[in-house]
Amino acid sequence: MQKTSIDPDCTGQFSTFFLDYIYQKENLKPFYKLFPKIENFKQAIRERSFPQQYREVLAGVLENQYAEAGLESTSIGLLRESNTFTVTTGHQLNLMTGPLYFIYKIVSTINLAERLKREYPDFNFVPIYWMATEDHDFAEINHFQLDGEKYIWDSTQKGAVGEFEIDENLKQLIKNNRFIPDFFKAAYLESKNLGEAVLRYVNHLFGEKGLVVVDGNHRDLKRLFVPVIQSDLLEKKANDLVQKSTASLETLGYKSQIHPREINFFYLDKGLRERIVQQDGHYQITNTDLKFSWEEIERMIESTPEKFSPNVVMRPLYQETILPNLAYLGGPAEVVYWLQLKEVFDFYGTDFPMLMPRNFAMVIDTNTKRKIKSLGLTHQEIFQDFVLWKKQYIEQHSKLDVCLVYEKEKINEVIEHMKKDVEKVDMTLQRSVESMKVRIDKIINHFSKKIRRAEERNYQDSISKMIAIHAALFPKEIPQERFFNFLQFYLADENFLQQLHDLFDPLDYRYIILESDGKEKRA
Repeated sequence: MQKTSIDPDCTGQFSTFFLDYIYQKENLKPFYKLFPKIENFKQAIRERSFPQQYREVLAGVLENQYAEAGLESTSIGLLRESNTFTVTTGHQLNLMTGPLYFIYKIVSTINLAERLKREYPDFNFVPIYWMATEDHDFAEINHFQLDGEKYIWDSTQKGAVGEFEIDENLKQLIKNNRFIPDFFKAAYLESKNLGEAVLRYVNHLFGEKGLVVVDGNHRDLKRLFVPVIQSDLLEKKANDLVQKSTASLETLGYKSQIHPREINFFYLDKGLRERIVQQDGHYQITNTDLKFSWEEIERMIESTPEKFSPNVVMRPLYQETILPNLAYLGGPAEVVYWLQLKEVFDFYGTDFPMLMPRNFAMVIDTNTKRKIKSLGLTHQEIFQDFVLWKKQYIEQHSKLDVCLVYEKEKINEVIEHMKKDVEKVDMTLQRSVESMKVRIDKIINHFSKKIRRAEERNYQDSISKMIAIHAALFPKEIPQERFFNFLQFYLADENFLQQLHDLFDPLDYRYIILESDGKEKRA
């Protein structure tokens, strides 16, 4: 593949908030610690403290999780060493990896770890994929798109999705679709639950690059987070701190991405993940009959911390508590909502990571590339509105002035001359002339549309090409990376992941255009 990079603000894909962060606008600096430049990692390494005890717990849990899945990772052992740090991305447990940008997040993270090792050879850098095993929004993860088809896993299971069993519906979906690669089949059909399946296939795809998959839903890891769980349920400080940061950001014109609650933990049990709220002197589990006194909750936190699941406010803090982490890589919404959390990190004395935009890319296959070339489109023009492009294309290529500008000018000259003439006869006739002008304008505009439609038929071949280009790059008006599954390209070229690895630069925040070299195996 051939790579071209363009400024992200040329694509229209990102919010002002996100672009302002990338371009290091002064008004956002109070909301983060260090901007992600390669030279700033020296300070981040020097200031990142992480207890050896935590390293032992982390490595032990990960080794056990991998062993239960029949896997090994040499990178896990590095986490015990005091000169080892992590760089992290996180994502839901989407079926068959879900949208393409999931792959982009991981490749960006791996490449960052490799770049840091070259720059700071005295240290180890382990790329981490944090599995959102405790998430309970199954509808967001139970499908993927390929070749215009949507494949769905139907299940009535409830609770944390990482604990979902590989049921008969999923097994049949896997068995009935021959295009699914063997490593996916093995991961899903030989695993006890969804969390293990995702661990297995992500390790197959990226384990050799040193990636470590972390499932934070573990008693020993959450025991390290007990003081924060107790504090949030009793003192409820995070809510006020995030509200304060959010208000400050909103005064700067930025919209909030997350909304804290008084208590930012769910109650987690088999088939259950529900909010914890305080009412009538008790801690109530929403949508259940479960309620506890503070004494009962406190004993539960100490004995079974795994029953407390952090929400979107507390999950980043939990991650940074149990990992020796330097940077988090995410999409626009993720980077933005982390900026709302800086004061929470400061309150709990937890190091705030560098926030890094993951790489954003668009893959242009051979057929689409050929159509783009035939129309003479630039990379920037690919991103413009299709209706606007069609209008401009017809106006530029038609032998006629489809807007009838010259004709309108001449008719207006005649009408203005007529107005002056009728003034000499009867001033009230000017109104009639103005009404006539309005009617004529409508007739001309209507006729202009007819000419445009006729020319669109004459240029139907070009318009059809643009429709095909738009469908390939913005299917259903969604950016390609948020719609297609990576199998769309991997099945055509098994070197697809390695090419991403070779071409992505996690410290270059421009938008990447990847054009096929024509070696795909599948049309």
